[in-house]
Amino acid sequence: MSGDPNILLVILDSVRAQNLSAYGHVNETTPFLDSFATERATLYEQARAPGARSVTSHASIFSGLHVEEHGIVSAGHRLDPSASVFAQLREDGYSTGVFTENDWLTAVDVGLRDGFDEIVGARNVPFPGAVNPHEFVSNEGRGQYAEFVRLALTDDAPLRSLANGVATKLQSDYKRFLPDSVRASTPADVYVDSLLDWSDRQDGPWAACLNLMDAHIPYEPMPDYDQWGGSEASSLQASFEDQKWDFNGGHRPWWQKKAVESLYDGGIRQMDAELERLVSSLERRGELDDTLLVITSDHGEGFGEQSDVRPGVRVAEHGVAIHDSVLHVPLIVRYPGQTESHRVDRPASLVEFPRVVNRLRADDQQTAGFCPDGPVLATAVGLDEPLQERAGAYVGDLSPWTATSRAVFKDDSEGVVKYCTNRDRAATVVSRDAQTSYKVSDGGAEHVDSAFESIEELDVKTTGEDFDDLDDGTYQRLEDLGYV
Repeated sequence: MSGDPNILLVILDSVRAQNLSAYGHVNETTPFLDSFATERATLYEQARAPGARSVTSHASIFSGLHVEEHGIVSAGHRLDPSASVFAQLREDGYSTGVFTENDWLTAVDVGLRDGFDEIVGARNVPFPGAVNPHEFVSNEGRGQYAEFVRLALTDDAPLRSLANGVATKLQSDYKRFLPDSVRASTPADVYVDSLLDWSDRQDGPWAACLNLMDAHIPYEPMPDYDQWGGSEASSLQASFEDQKWDFNGGHRPWWQKKAVESLYDGGIRQMDAELERLVSSLERRGELDDTLLVITSDHGEGFGEQSDVRPGVRVAEHGVAIHDSVLHVPLIVRYPGQTESHRVDRPASLVEFPRVVNRLRADDQQTAGFCPDGPVLATAVGLDEPLQERAGAYVGDLSPWTATSRAVFKDDSEGVVKYCTNRDRAATVVSRDAQTSYKVSDGGAEHVDSAFESIEELDVKTTGEDFDDLDDGTYQRLEDLGYV
């Protein structure tokens, strides 16, 4: 490798380590990552996400700060763009791009999109090459229907542009009338294509974030990858009014939440196939050996696991739980020119990403990798006001979900030990691997208090957008994903 390496951060949104066959899952969800990690990459067996929801975790991954240091927990907050490693790389001459339908990275002004020259956002329309109503609304505002029609009619593909407008309106207000071909989310191949096309046009080093949502609710794997779910699981999922609060409110039995995990596995399998295509393409172009490739997740997902510190509460989806189903994430890294595989069983943190990038650019030998000198920390913030309003329609007492939870992960002879707290409750949990963890006591608060004692909010946060200020398309997508 000569000069600065390319940087490629791949976020498999909502994917927990437990459901990857590379981490011992019974279903062969990641045949490519299995072989990739075995032959020429570094697999971290005990990696943890810094937060339990997308915006908090991404802000930590981009900035290298813990959740309680940056304080970015909702649309009302904005990270100082200079705190992002991607903004720093752009300042140093990198071309930068983000490719995802995750609106926290592309549409909502929380400071995460500011580090990127190229932004490829929501593409969940029937004809991506025609006028996209989501982009139109972002530029022109809400309710400009006549202007959209005029723009569509002057486009090179007027009928397809109009069809995009109709489909977007149906997705927003009349989902039951949509054909099966119009899916709630855009599959990974769309964004992999966009990334490969963009990176191929760059003359110098580039840095990109590719966030894939195939395993985020709703779970809609293509038929080729829907190997464990099928039509019955899909019909069951379609009957859910809310993927989280239907269950937390006791309106549906928990076996139904567990049943749709089969569709979740199909979404992971779908992304694995696209990762194989991505890596093969970079290798064929001679770029893989010049690229730091980090494959991970922003957080995991819950399918009814019992909470460690909230009696009687189970984990449905993600957001406020400090459970390992939400925090234990995959982390597979290939450093430029790496030819041998490695496995690391120490606690690792995604907060280390900017430091890994900077050490690599400084020709450091990467002895530390993603394992910090001290303990690994994680924070799950309680429900904010929009989420409380949504949850309140299903649950009378929201107190189990409104408090912030904290966790500290340390190495131990038994495996990795997690000490966690929620209000006045605490728990100590041993994690042997992605498949095996168990609670050993109701103590451990002193470890959490000691580790967080030096953590304080830094001056990197300003006021962002209010949810009421978001355009209709962005708000609707965030609502569909459970964020409002």
